[in-house]
Amino acid sequence: MLKTVLSISGKPGLYRLVSQGKNMLIVESLQTKKRLPAYAHDKLVSLGDIAIYTTGEEVPLAQVFQTIYDKEGQKLDSKEYKTEDQLRKFFSEILPDYDEERVYMTDIKKIISWYNQLVDAGITTFVAKEEPAAEETEEKPAEA
Repeated sequence: MLKTVLSISGKPGLYRLVSQGKNMLIVESLQTKKRLPAYAHDKLVSLGDIAIYTTGEEVPLAQVFQTIYDKEGQKLDSKEYKTEDQLRKFFSEILPDYDEERVYMTDIKKIISWYNQLVDAGITTFVAKEEPAAEETEEKPAEA
């Protein structure tokens, strides 16, 4: 779901991948709906490729967004998350085992900002509902 949502270094906001041109991508701002080119020298990051450090395995950003949406059900009021204590308390409720040494306050602020931008753009499903997968069984030749 978030694979086509991009963050472009040096440009504010989030962008949706619209098309690919020669040596560039065509992106559309989620806020202004303006389309513009993004070139190879721009640092592009897909939100679908970002994961958050925890004390165990890394957790995909989409799963963090889904947890926030399931808990809050709406846009977050960024005024409530001004101090470091408020940010840490909020994030430990969302992701209790996040790695406090490798997840910085700026990361948490960016996650809140991105979440709000996605909700404003009408994106509220962050993790695709999984279909029950058929059991994969390997056919083993019968031994004689």
